Amino acid sequence: MNDNNAYVFEEPLIEGLILKRRNRFVLEVQIEGSTYDSHCPTTGRIGDIVLSNIPCLLSRSKDKARKTPFTVEAISLDLPSEEPKHWIGINQNAANRYVEHFLKNGSLSMMVENNNEVLREQKLGVSKLDFLVGDTYLEVKTPLLHLQVEYGSHIKTQKMSPFNSTDRFVKHINELANSLEKNQRAILLNCFIYDNPGFRVSVKSTNDNLVKTQVEKSIQKGVEIWQVNFRITQTKVELIRYFPINIS
Repeated sequence: MNDNNAYVFEEPLIEGLILKRRNRFVLEVQIEGSTYDSHCPTTGRIGDIVLSNIPCLLSRSKDKARKTPFTVEAISLDLPSEEPKHWIGINQNAANRYVEHFLKNGSLSMMVENNNEVLREQKLGVSKLDFLVGDTYLEVKTPLLHLQVEYGSHIKTQKMSPFNSTDRFVKHINELANSLEKNQRAILLNCFIYDNPGFRVSVKSTNDNLVKTQVEKSIQKGVEIWQVNFRITQTKVELIRYFPINIS
C-alpha cells in the first residue's frame, strides 16, 4: 500500500528489542515480553555495532509456515527507553521497493525524467541490474558496513576486519559503464534508509585499489553517482533528500 508522498506499509511495523544475533540470518528479538527468532535481511555486518539490547522495528511475515515469523526492518541506536527513536533501515531488499515507489510517483525527477517506464531487474551483459528507467540503467546499493551516525556510550562495538566481498559491486559498475555504449545515462544510486550526511567509504576492502580504479574508470565513461536518503517510521517510508555525489 502506498500514496504519492510516502511508501505506506500495509500494516504498521512492530517495535521490539534485539537480544542477540544468533547468526547471519537470525536475530533473537523480544516483543512484548516474548522472544522470537526473527529474520535478519542483511547477512553482512551492520556497522561495527554489537546487536544486543538494540531497539528494532519488525514486519510480520504473511507466510504462516515460515520459521521466522518476523523480519527486522530497522534498528535504533537510541536507548530502549528513549522516545522518539531515530530509525536506521536495514532491509536492503526493501530499499528497491522504496526507490521504485518514488521513481514512479515522480519524486526523483531531478535524477531521472518523469513519465518514463520503470522496469525492474533488467538483464545487462552478465549482470541483472535493478532498474531501467527510460534509457537509463540504475543500480541501487544500500551500504551498511559503516553507519554514519553518532553512537551513544551505551552502544557496544566490535573490531572490524577488512571487507572482501566486492566482486558483485565491481561487476555491476562495469556493466553500468558498458551500458553507455547504447544508452544515454547510467546511475549508481547509494540508498540510505536514514538521513546520511554524505556517503563516504571508510571501511577498507582487501582489494581497495582495484575497486577504486574500477569506480574511477566508470565515472570517466559517464556513470553518475547519486545518493538518496529515506526516513522509516512504524507506518511509512518518506523521501528526505537526494543529490549527486562528486567522487574525485
